[in-house]
Amino acid sequence: MMPSFRHSLASPLLACTALALFAVMPPAQAASPDTKPYDERLFRLSEILGAVHYLRELCGADEGQVWRQRMGELLQAEGSSALRRARLTRSFNKGYRSYSRIYNTCSPSAQTAINRFLAEGAQIADGLVKSVP
Repeated sequence: MMPSFRHSLASPLLACTALALFAVMPPAQAASPDTKPYDERLFRLSEILGAVHYLRELCGADEGQVWRQRMGELLQAEGSSALRRARLTRSFNKGYRSYSRIYNTCSPSAQTAINRFLAEGAQIADGLVKSVP
């Protein structure tokens, strides 16, 4: 039986950091209203949320829809148009689907992937927060 990551400190840290980012981020000067200078990192964060949602559920984290809810919060904060919401959703679904094709049982490799994604997500969110003047 695999250990639960329910009480991991990384989960709330990642969520809080991402939410803090979107609360303080000023409007960006961009080529179009649907493009922001931080989009590449934001779409990667969306993909990570999708992968983590799938993998933690697979590994019995018993968190319900917490990662999908975090994605919903990101969509509310950053989904300024239907196109932008669709791109963010596509990134989330890409992460979810990619790992659902690779893992059908919780394994040490899946656990490692979870830990790496949590660390990468926290790093991306932290970097975004620090890049805001």
